[in-house]
Amino acid sequence: MSETEVLVLLGRIVVFFGLTITIAAVMTLAERKVSAWIQCRHGPNRVGPWGVLQPVADGIKFFFKEEVIPDNANRALFKIAPAMAAAPAMMTVAVVPFSFPILLDGTRYAMAIADIPIGVLFFLAMGSLAVYGVLIGGWASNSKYSLLGGLRSSAQMVSYELALILSVISVLILTGSMNLTSIFEAQIPAHGSGLAGIFKEGWLVLRFPVGTIAFGIFLIASFAETNRHPFDLAECETELVAGFHTEYSSMKFALFFIGEYSAMAMMSGLLVTFFLGGPSFFGLIQGVDSMWLRAVLGIAVFLAKMGFFLFLFIWVRWTLPRFRWDQLMSLGWKILLPISLANIALAGLLVALGVL
Repeated sequence: MSETEVLVLLGRIVVFFGLTITIAAVMTLAERKVSAWIQCRHGPNRVGPWGVLQPVADGIKFFFKEEVIPDNANRALFKIAPAMAAAPAMMTVAVVPFSFPILLDGTRYAMAIADIPIGVLFFLAMGSLAVYGVLIGGWASNSKYSLLGGLRSSAQMVSYELALILSVISVLILTGSMNLTSIFEAQIPAHGSGLAGIFKEGWLVLRFPVGTIAFGIFLIASFAETNRHPFDLAECETELVAGFHTEYSSMKFALFFIGEYSAMAMMSGLLVTFFLGGPSFFGLIQGVDSMWLRAVLGIAVFLAKMGFFLFLFIWVRWTLPRFRWDQLMSLGWKILLPISLANIALAGLLVALGVL
């Protein structure tokens, strides 16, 4: 690798991993602020102006909080589980393109840490590993509540992962690529294509019916994959105290939360990449002459779209009631799975006919 390639790689690692960690920290504040707004409360307002330093105070508290390991717990697995829960979401950020590619010394660099041709497979592989941290953490705690939470989570995540994967297959059929940069570039309408081009060549969510249905399935499955309300049966306080992380404290407890919020950020980023054109905005930003300005505007648009979905995650948590366990399984296996299979067949048919 040349010196330029090494510097670009290091810069992308620092910026994009740092951005993900920052989003995860800010989400701990946003969760409380948005929920307080919905419930007509103030939320955190003591630490720093308007409570903005609350995430810093939380981090300091977790570092100095006493660590407790239950008697008869499997100490090795108990310590490893939080890292196993957080690592997959953190690794997924490597393939997410945050903006438009840049050109340096005649070489094209994608705005992703690893712009690999099989980025979709990498995302699916990392997503399938997330269940192990939750399941092992619940089992290693030697607590019936934690074990039940881990078992629920494994069944839930496996069930909804099938529907999520099938919705992604529809995306691959429509775009013809497994590279995430190519996927969002395929959603940029050609210059002068007009309104018809936006619906046929633009964001996949607008390509009715296949793209719209795939978007709905992916969105619903994202809530289940991240154990978020109304699918948070793995950690429902009314039944399981706190589910799989009941026995955790200190930084191990914080790692579970970092994993959850990082997973929310990555699912939001993938929703934006797969269905909302990534950093594009109906082909307008491509007209900017400055490469660096175009890249900065792309990041801003990408983060704005991500912010909408992160807000949606919080909004749903404080609005909808929790599903029953039988309702959760019925929705995943009896409704989402058949619809996603039918949507793949429809996608293949419409693409073969040249409609999409």
